[in-house]
This record gives sequence, structure tokens and C-alpha cells, in this order.
Amino acid sequence: MTKRSFAVIGGGALGGLYGGMLARAGFDVHFLLRSDAQHVRQHGLRVDSKLGDFHLHDVNVYDDADAMPACDVTILALKTTNNDLLPRLLPGPTGTGGTVLVLQNGLNVEADTAAVVGGGRVLGGCCFLCSNKVGPGHIRHLDYGRIVFGRYSPASEPPAGCDAEVESIATDLQSAGIDAHTTDDLWKARWRKLMWNIPFNGLSVALDASTNTLMDDPHATELITAVMQEVAAASAACGREQPADAINKTLDHTRQMVPYDSSMRLDYKAGRAMELEAILGNPIQAARQAGVPMPKVEMLYQQLWFLQAQTDRRLSAGC
Repeated sequence: MTKRSFAVIGGGALGGLYGGMLARAGFDVHFLLRSDAQHVRQHGLRVDSKLGDFHLHDVNVYDDADAMPACDVTILALKTTNNDLLPRLLPGPTGTGGTVLVLQNGLNVEADTAAVVGGGRVLGGCCFLCSNKVGPGHIRHLDYGRIVFGRYSPASEPPAGCDAEVESIATDLQSAGIDAHTTDDLWKARWRKLMWNIPFNGLSVALDASTNTLMDDPHATELITAVMQEVAAASAACGREQPADAINKTLDHTRQMVPYDSSMRLDYKAGRAMELEAILGNPIQAARQAGVPMPKVEMLYQQLWFLQAQTDRRLSAGC
């Protein structure tokens, strides 16, 4: 049987790692890159990973989505702040029937992709991953690496379940050494990931601290736990009750994690747009519609928008 072909939109910490692992395993992988395209053409893709370092020298690289071949699966690894580009980026690599696997942070982030290619062709996934892009075409994978993904359906519809295509793609990912798992309820998985994303992404910026610094401080840990409780309550109100031990497990996993700067903190420090709507705004809106307040999350959301506005003003002033 012919192996699936994969397109990877975005060659950062996530797309570079997973796309590189697929290419190393012999899959036909095509990368859409922006600033790194020429560098990767000339020097290849380097991945330093706890699972084993590798350097791919012959990489299919494009800087124009229209020049890409139609692929069986397109992995969307862009930040959600770039989703306005999807109508231009997706048609080429997805062709007339390709599937899109949305590996983005946040809630209901698949809706933007579904608006372009149709909801029936969209899968969504949550990545539990510590990985950074440390230079052009250079990824450093520090810890974890699990993907949990499933078929997308709007919140108003029942869970889409898990079908043969989802299981088959999971098998492909696993054969490349990726710790891939399927879920029959993508929304529940999204809320579960938000129990980490909201407190640790948000507070890492608001308190200017890495994960280990937050976990080493009892006051910060108490605040993290309170935020997690709000997220768990919102998830339950939206029909996705989380396991009773979810908060403790999330805290334990973070304690065991290597010291890590969240993606939102890295974006903030680099002066880039933070994913505030996808990670905080959308869950707040969903909780309101379900009649559940999230006062601590809402305060964090407003603080982060203030910090984003300050950054934007500095950049516009040339500072």
C-alpha cells in the first residue's frame, strides 16, 4: 500500500518536529515555510530531540502554497493568530479531498479550517509537547510529544466519534515514532488541554515566569489550581466533564516537566501576537453561553490584552 503524503503548514516547534519525524520515517512530506524556506533548502532541517537527534538534508520546501502538490493529509501547525491566511494557504495542499489535521492551541480552532475546506474533512488535535524553534530550520524537542486527535464536529452536534481514517492516520504517526492517540470526543480533549494551556500560558506571561518557577512557588500554584478549577467547571457546564483527578495529574505532569517557557511567553518576549482569543477568549465565551462565570480566567484575559496592547504600541512607535 502506498504511504500517505503529508503537507505541513508551519515549520516551527510543532510542525518541524512532527513533519521531520514523518519525513525521517519515509513518508512523502512537503513543508510550507516562510522565513526559513531558503535556509532549509540549502541546509536541511535539524531536530535535536530527547527521542534522538536527526538532520534531514533533502527536504521538500515551498514558500508558496499554490506550488504545493495536493496531499492526503495537511498538518496545520500555524499559530491561530495567522488563521486569516487559511483561505490562501489551504486549497493547494488539500486539493479536492485531502484531510486537514489542525494542531493548534485553543477551543473551536478547527472552525476556521472547516470554513475553507468543509467540516467533514477536518480533524483536530491537542499536542502535549515541550519543543522550541531555536534557529532557522532548527528545532529543539525537550520533553513529552503526545498528540490526541479526533474528528471535528461543531459544539452544537454530538461528538463525531473515531472512524477508520482517524485510526489509520494515527497508525502512520505512530510508525514515525510519534506518540499519537485518538479520541472520540475532540471537544473534551480540547477542554482537557485548556486546563494546562490557560493557567500556564497565561500566568507565564502575567507573572513573567517559566513553568518550574511557577510550580516552585506555593502562591502561584494555588492560583494555577484555582484557574484549573474554573476551566474544569466550564468544561462540565459545556457537557464535557473531566476526570476527578485531572487537576492533580496536570500539576504532577508539570512538576516532572523540564523547565520550560510556554509558547505564549515566548511570543510575548519576542513581540509577537499572543493567541489570546483561541486559548482564553473562546473558552470564556463558551462558558458564558453555558451560564458559568470564569472570573479568574477573565481577569487574566484582560491583563494579557493590556500587555499585548503595550507591546503593539512599542512596536508601532519603533521602540
